[in-house]
Amino acid sequence: MLNLFRKIIKTGRVTEHYDSGPVPPRFRGEVVLEESRCRNCQNCREACPTGAIAFIDGKLIIDNNACIFCGRCIEVCEHNALAHTAEYRLAELQGQLAGKIKSILHRSLNIRHIDAGSCNGCDWEMTALNNPVYDLQQYGIDFVASPRHADMLMVTGVVTRNLAQALAMTYEATPEPKLVMAVGACAASGKVFGKSYAIRGAADTIVPVDIYVPGCPPRPAALIYGLLLALDRLGGKHK
Repeated sequence: MLNLFRKIIKTGRVTEHYDSGPVPPRFRGEVVLEESRCRNCQNCREACPTGAIAFIDGKLIIDNNACIFCGRCIEVCEHNALAHTAEYRLAELQGQLAGKIKSILHRSLNIRHIDAGSCNGCDWEMTALNNPVYDLQQYGIDFVASPRHADMLMVTGVVTRNLAQALAMTYEATPEPKLVMAVGACAASGKVFGKSYAIRGAADTIVPVDIYVPGCPPRPAALIYGLLLALDRLGGKHK
C-alpha cells in the first residue's frame, strides 16, 4: 500500500476534462461541405461505403450516424468541396428527455453495456472511459453488471439476428425511467455491414433509442460528450 501511495504521488494527476486537449493530428472528425465548391457530380455519394451521403433537391446531405469517417468521399471530390474537421461532438438527442433526466439525476447514472454484434472497436473505446485519464466516475457515472440496476443501456454493434432477442430482453429488464444510447455507426445506423440474413439493423429497430453517438469508433471524449449532453451537464457548451 505504501508503494502504491508513492507511485500516485510521483505520477501526479493524469485525469483530464474530456475536451481539455487537442485531438490527435491524424484524427478524422465531422465531414463538412463547402457549398460554393460543390458541382453535384455525386462522386462522393457513389464512393461512400455506408450510404451516408445523399443528394436531396440538388443539395448534398451527410448522415453522421452512418458515416465511418473513412475519407473516401474527400478523396474522390475533384473540387475539394469536402473536408474532415476535428469535431467529434456529434451526439444527437432523440425526442424529449427532460422527464427521464430529472428522475435519473436524483442519484448517479448507472450504465449497462450490451454488445449486440460489434467488431469490438466501440467496446475498446468504452473501456477507456474507466481509465485514469477519462475517469467516467468523476461525472457521477458508472457501469453496472446487471440491467436491473441500470438507468441507461449503451448498445454497440449492428444488431444481429441471434442477439436481437437478448437486446430486447435486456431493455425490458431495465427499470423505468431508462435511456438507450446507440454507440457508433453500426448501432446508430445499421448500414456499415449492409443487408444480410444475419443482421436485423440499427439498435432503434429493436428498442427505442434516445441518444445517437456517431463514429467508427467514437472517441471516449465523444461518448462522454453524449452522456453529458443527455444529462444536461454541459451548461453553455451545447452545440
